[in-house]
Amino acid sequence: MPVLRSRHLCSVTAALALTVAAPATVADASGDTPAALREVMFVGNNWDGTADVIESTGGFARVGRIDVVPDKERRMAEINADPIRWIYFQAIRNSVGEGHDQFVDDMYSTPDGRSVVVSRPSFADVVSIDLATGRIDWRFPVSGYRSDHMAVSPDGTRVAVSASTSNTVHVLDIRTGDELGSFRTGDKPHENIFTRDGKYIWNMSIGEVNTALDAPWLDWTKGDRRIMVVDATTYEQVKVIDMRERLDAIGLGDHSDAVRPAVFSPDESKLYFQVSFFNGFFEYDVATDRITRTRTLPKNPATSEDRTTWINDSRHHGISMSPDGRKLCVAGTMDDYATVVDRATLKEGPLVTAAKPYWATVSGDGRHCVVSESGADQVTAIDFGTGEKSVSVPVGDHPQRVRLGHVAANWTGPSAP
Repeated sequence: MPVLRSRHLCSVTAALALTVAAPATVADASGDTPAALREVMFVGNNWDGTADVIESTGGFARVGRIDVVPDKERRMAEINADPIRWIYFQAIRNSVGEGHDQFVDDMYSTPDGRSVVVSRPSFADVVSIDLATGRIDWRFPVSGYRSDHMAVSPDGTRVAVSASTSNTVHVLDIRTGDELGSFRTGDKPHENIFTRDGKYIWNMSIGEVNTALDAPWLDWTKGDRRIMVVDATTYEQVKVIDMRERLDAIGLGDHSDAVRPAVFSPDESKLYFQVSFFNGFFEYDVATDRITRTRTLPKNPATSEDRTTWINDSRHHGISMSPDGRKLCVAGTMDDYATVVDRATLKEGPLVTAAKPYWATVSGDGRHCVVSESGADQVTAIDFGTGEKSVSVPVGDHPQRVRLGHVAANWTGPSAP
């Protein structure tokens, strides 16, 4: 099996920055008139079916809001007319949705800032929504019955989306929604990461996270979990990394090998990742193909030790890195805090109280970690330098993914319902 050289890897932070960092102006469809853009953050409010658009720096004030399910009535009519789809829709609501429908998992803006592309788990699709009108430009139904995490290529032209019930990743043309290719994964594909050069896609499959078979000795029931690296042009497998073998090698056979959120170091040599049930994270050396460091973070004494009470097996879910590579930011989901960690020592800073933080990303200027507090319906910015909270901003119901993007400079929301 070929070995992927470290020069082909990148940090999630760098990849995201390249994905969304369009010039201050871009040409319109005719190629003649430049259009000024404004950098923002998109916050997906999963249970609301909305996305709040906030400032990417400073006070992170809300700029506008988007309805990401303008076709809700039509989609629900289709689901109600199909018994199998209806069963899956109800299963999503009552399992991963915690009794709620999942209307937005992930989102990215197009390079020209005219549209936002959204994965909608309960509707098992990806849609592109015109930011000026709020109307749907295109829709792509994924295989199976649920869509999940996405990633955008560094040039902004391709979007990869996990179809979690069919063990497939679809790669789409971000402008048209046409499928460019797909590849098979392990059970329940989750996170996707494009490398900086756009040549490879890393996919993490997490297995079954909705069963009550959560005891360590029952971990084998969770399914086939792996990191799969594929060629982003041919969609052929380049490498498979089974973290079960790497965890066993360091005496951690009782830890889950379901890799959740992950981030690469700027020098492309290390991967930092979380796994199911673990209050902490691991450092994986790409060149030597082994786990080099483990960091266990504090537990909240108020958090139940009953694993079946942890949402989707996620004790901690959300990790990002400062652009200089010196600090990590970790969302301690079930422990109700977020913290900035020194990468050299892996020592955590202040534990910033946060209600079920579900994601961590980096502000536009790189000075803050921004976490979504899904239990408090707000996003909170934490200063990478001090580790202290800077500001919290109210958003919609159950915010999860937060992504940098662009809108037109004068945009304040769609002009049509």
